[in-house]
Amino acid sequence: MTVNIARRRLLAAGAGGAVLLGTPGVSHASSRPRLTHGVQTGDVTERSAIIWTRADRHSKMVVEVSERPDFKHARTIRGPRLSERGDYTGKLRVRGLEPGERFYYRVTAEGEHDSEPLTGSFTTASDAAEDIRFQWSGDLAGQGWGINPDFGGFRIFSTMAESEPDFFVNSGDYYYGDGPLSETVELPDGSTWRNVVTDAKSKVAETLGEYRGQYKYNLTDDNLRSYLSRVPMVNQWDDHEVVNNWYPGEILDLDEYTEKDVDVLAARARQAFAEYTPSGLGLHGARRMYRRISYGPLLDLFVLDMRTYKDINGPNDSEDGGLLGRRQLAWLKRELRCSRATWKIIAADLPIGLVVPDGSAAFEGIAQGDDGEPAGREAEIADLLSYAKRHEVKNMVWLTADVHYTAAHHYSPDRAAFQDFDPFWEFVSGPLNAGGFGPNALEGTFGPEAVFVSAPPQANTSPAGGYQFFGEVHIDAETETCEVALRDIDGNTLFTRPIEPTA
Repeated sequence: MTVNIARRRLLAAGAGGAVLLGTPGVSHASSRPRLTHGVQTGDVTERSAIIWTRADRHSKMVVEVSERPDFKHARTIRGPRLSERGDYTGKLRVRGLEPGERFYYRVTAEGEHDSEPLTGSFTTASDAAEDIRFQWSGDLAGQGWGINPDFGGFRIFSTMAESEPDFFVNSGDYYYGDGPLSETVELPDGSTWRNVVTDAKSKVAETLGEYRGQYKYNLTDDNLRSYLSRVPMVNQWDDHEVVNNWYPGEILDLDEYTEKDVDVLAARARQAFAEYTPSGLGLHGARRMYRRISYGPLLDLFVLDMRTYKDINGPNDSEDGGLLGRRQLAWLKRELRCSRATWKIIAADLPIGLVVPDGSAAFEGIAQGDDGEPAGREAEIADLLSYAKRHEVKNMVWLTADVHYTAAHHYSPDRAAFQDFDPFWEFVSGPLNAGGFGPNALEGTFGPEAVFVSAPPQANTSPAGGYQFFGEVHIDAETETCEVALRDIDGNTLFTRPIEPTA
């Protein structure tokens, strides 16, 4: 049995005789650390999990982990120093866990006097075939729609928690660093949307402190903190974690930015991402965002990075164009071919066949709308899809967000200009709490068909309009069927597609 930290100190003092409990009438609150933004877990596997927290001052992260909610027989792990250098954030990877078990964890910031603990829970992936349920979405606090207490804050997370998912894939745009908030926004019906506004959300993010402030703002929401304390998160980034539609090497022509070099901004945003997400980035020197997370024999999750290696936003017809880059594409091919999981689910922060413009003559995403043979960034996708067909990689499903509406797309060579691939599905979800848009045009290079679409009647529809969405995936252990459901902010199921596995 592991004795908890506070009790161990009491026993040690008692062994010497008297125990000094404190002077009557004097509070230790001023010298006691406080955990300011909750606790989270992320990138949970069969035998490990990353646990995250943040304190308000210099202290040490201490974690207790148990299979019992009363923490009897808990294992205690002393984690990293929470220091000013990392904005008092800390995370550690807990190893040696049993597969397929529910674990409870308690986090304390150890100082002159220890903080009040915060608790959470997570379930490790099973090494046997068991049901898997997870959710995905993106786009939080964007287009001027922040935390509105009158609306219930980020209340979609309260709805999502009802399903008790195994984990949540954040498909990017976890915040809008380029989207300052106003205290009030007038709605079309004459009512008023009221935002909580902090200093960090009152201007575009440029400094490291301002990028950190984007995470801190979102984590003031009770619904989000409660959800993340019970549901592990898998984070990836998209554009608004830096600036709208960014690409490496870009120089901004925007008056609101004093720092015009996007590479400088991206480096600061990347550091904040490493500090404020329960991902492996930054742990033990890890620098790569793309990764595979295995959930037993039924599922391998491939988390892509479509920003770090992106080419310039132009006509998107260059032979040198790409999103993934040579090394990531080679990694993805290799990992897909080696995967023995029934389902290979690819978390992509940009959709494949939707045309996403960047101005009048440039394109942000994969497609450029010519309906022809693969060009520009499409060439990477064509290479990947033909490789998967050639090496008999079966049961790929793509999940994405980005476009602020929800849809189900089926891709088939029978409808496509490029035909060297097996049919597959792509599902789009979002926003979580941002402006509703769409739908975007589909382009025919890979033969997509919009089987289902739900989009708002006008651009930048507020969350009050109800066009806020998340997706949910359920893999049945007995049949191995992968069922994808698209749901709205109230939990209503708008569309369901069961997909049978191909041997």
